[in-house]
Formats: sequence, C-alpha cells, structure tokens
Amino acid sequence: MERINAGRIRLGMVGGGRDAFIGGVHRIAARIDDHFDLVAGCFSSTAEKSQASGADLGLDPARVYDDFTEMAKREARLKAGIDAVAIVTPNHMHFPVAREFLKRGIHVICDKPLTAELKEARQMVKAAERSDALFVLTHNYSGYPMVRQAREMVSAGELGAIRVVQAEYPQDWLTEAAEHSGLKQAEWRTDPARSGAGGSIGDIGTHAFHLASFVTGLALAELSADLQSFVEGRRVDDNAHVMMRFEGGARGMLWSSQVAPGNENALRLRIYGEKGGLEWAQEEPNTLWHTPFGQPPRRLTRANAGAGDAAGRVTRIPSGHPEGYLEAFATIYSEAAAAIRAHQAGEAAPRDVLYPGVQDGLAGVAFVDACARSSARNGAWVSLNM
Repeated sequence: MERINAGRIRLGMVGGGRDAFIGGVHRIAARIDDHFDLVAGCFSSTAEKSQASGADLGLDPARVYDDFTEMAKREARLKAGIDAVAIVTPNHMHFPVAREFLKRGIHVICDKPLTAELKEARQMVKAAERSDALFVLTHNYSGYPMVRQAREMVSAGELGAIRVVQAEYPQDWLTEAAEHSGLKQAEWRTDPARSGAGGSIGDIGTHAFHLASFVTGLALAELSADLQSFVEGRRVDDNAHVMMRFEGGARGMLWSSQVAPGNENALRLRIYGEKGGLEWAQEEPNTLWHTPFGQPPRRLTRANAGAGDAAGRVTRIPSGHPEGYLEAFATIYSEAAAAIRAHQAGEAAPRDVLYPGVQDGLAGVAFVDACARSSARNGAWVSLNM
C-alpha cells in the first residue's frame, strides 16, 4: 500500500501508557518540531489501561487497540492509517512488535536497545531488510548539536588519528534494591526475561558505546569486560568496566554504573588523537571542549563561534538558551521525518540526515552479548558476534 502524506506524519505508538516514562518522552519529542501527529496506539498489554491511556491523550477510541497485532493489521488497511509506529515497550517486546509493522510496510521508530537477545537482533535486521519500511533506533544522545560537532571535527581530521576513547555513564538510582519497592522502571529493567542479559551495560552502557562509535566512526574489534551485581539478589549487572580495542589500533575504556551515588545521568565522552582531544558531558550538553595539542583548551558552545554546519542544522534556538535532552530526542524524530518523507516521495534521504538504524542496534546488542561472555570468562578478550 502506498503511503503518502504531505502534511504531518501519522504516528502510532505501542507501549508508553500511563506512568511510563519513556513513552511520554517520545510523544514530546515527536511534537517539538511539528512533524508528527499521534493518531493511534496500543499503550499497554492490559486492555483497560490501553483504553484509558488513549483517552488521556484524546485519541479516537476506535484507534486505541488492545493488541498490537490487531493494530498493525487494521492500520495497514486504513486509507489514513499510520505512516510510522513508535515502539516504547520493555526490551523483550521490541522484536515481536516491530516485526508486525515492518512486514506491513509501516516505518518503525524503536527505543533502544534493539532487542533483549542477540538472536532476535539478527532476526530484526532480516525483518528490516525484507521490509520496504525504514527502521530508526532512538539513541537520542546522538541528536545533541555538540555531539554532531564532535563527529564533524573527528571526521575532518582535526584530532588526527584517534588513539584513546573514554566513555562513561554512571547513575545512582539503583544503589538500593529499588526493584522491590514497587518502582515499575526498576522492576522490569532488572528482570533478565524482559531487559535481556545486560543490566547497566544494556540500559545505559549501550548509550555510551553508541556515542563513542557515532562520534569516532571506529569499529570495535574486541573487548574485555568485568560485570558486577553489587546489590544482593539482583539478577543483572549494576556496574560494568569494559576495555576496548578498536580496528585501526585505538584503545578505549567504558564504565557504566547504576550504583554510583551522586551521579544522575552523567554520560561523558572523551576522545584523544595525535593532534588533540575532545570532551563532552551530557549534563552540560551545549558545551564541547577542544584541546589542540600544546594549546589551551577551547570552549565551543552551541550556536556560537566555532560551531559548524553539522551542529547548526540541528540547532533550534540562539546561543545562551540551553537545548537539552528533549530537543536531542526531537532531533532523532526530525531526522526520521525527513527520511520518511523522502521515502514517500521515492527519493533517497538527504546525505546530512543522520539517525541510528537497525545495524547500530545490532552492534549494541552484540556489544552487550560480548560483555556478558567476556565477564563469564573472567575478562577474556572476545570479539563481537555480529
């Protein structure tokens, strides 16, 4: 079925019902740049909650579904059915939900990680390749303007050959056994049946890994990991240390932790090459530090002197007015919108449109799998099993 919509892109959502954090984030991000209209959804595995969530959002009750397969089938038949679906369920549901929409030619915008298991990640790649629809993965930190700036500078050779990559993402919200307190987010994220084998390494370590790969363009050759569950009885890791060897000779280290008191969302990336270094921190996202070797550090800020075209095209407001997490998330949605509209017109997306895709997702799940295998072998060096 041909899907052409000259106005806003019609968006559906699976998951993200009442009290679901990430569903609300996706809905805000989809609205910021005015490219999407949310028109349908299956917001919960519980029919009553799905209907109530749809009512909260003011949707037509006929477009609020009790079952995601029913939603995919009916929306594909409707003349004004959805163009794309946002998948914001727990990790173990990403593949079965995406598969239903992909095979009906409906574009997929999926929260990370791609899947809970590596086998399903490979199946997702095949499903995306068989489909005519696009697949977008919301590694939202790649949407920050100064992350785009860093990527542009590395690509232009301003750091020279990359030697060292340091990525970290510490939090403190699971320092105690929050999964036994009734907190929904903690409960499913520490359940390996729903989150997958990775705890902190899957939940936030994949963000740090993707950010390092996105900015440097380096492919990971092998890693050595030490995963730990510090909270008694926890079934997934809550702290991870990973040493990395990249193709071409660069070396790296990655730390993810959800038991680091005093840290909220302290994602940080440092890159060092033969000509200089870059440093970016998610909690101060409008600033990028560049230190050419032998010179004082240079503070580059969003929409100010020194910021290039890559940062400028995803900047919305003048310098000094902070753009943050929601705007970075919106960048991914806007990049998806540009790609979807080009697809509807039978054209290739513009070359400067950047969004994480299914292969990025496969790499992330393979990274988690490799970390688990390495840690089980006392830190043995292993390759990603793509």
